[in-house]
Amino acid sequence: MTDDTEHMDLEIDPKDFRSVLGHFPTGVTVVAGVDDDGAHGLAIGSFFSVSLHPPLVGFCVGTSSKSWAKISGNGRFSVNVLSEHQAEISNTFAGSTEDKFAEIDWTPSPSTGSPWIDGAVAHMDCDLEDTFPGGDHSIVVGRVRALQVHRADHGPLIFFKGGYGRHVGI
Repeated sequence: MTDDTEHMDLEIDPKDFRSVLGHFPTGVTVVAGVDDDGAHGLAIGSFFSVSLHPPLVGFCVGTSSKSWAKISGNGRFSVNVLSEHQAEISNTFAGSTEDKFAEIDWTPSPSTGSPWIDGAVAHMDCDLEDTFPGGDHSIVVGRVRALQVHRADHGPLIFFKGGYGRHVGI
């Protein structure tokens, strides 16, 4: 048991926090969905596996995200694992452009109709399982309904120390 003084918030400079965590490489995904206004998506670098039984995945999204508000409304979404050749697509979805899919080729997924971006390494279709508060972000958990590897010949897009990279095989 610890006393309450150990749980006091420390003053951590957000720039230092971002810099230190930037030394941990992450894969880059685009979470996408559709509503009555069309397709919506956002770049996510905090994607992770949650459970095998049942098959659950998760990611974190800023609570102020307008794109996620549109995607989450119908309770379904896709996860597109971007390939090492899709940095520009990541930049598009990291921005605040209104119609991010205007110049992006995609196909409606077979189980939810959510966008599967052409050329991505892999795709997953998910039902929104749960959301948890996490500071200025929400922690989203999705139940995987369908998944497929499409470009096993390409490596994933990696984000590291503020820039894009690629996986170099061992």
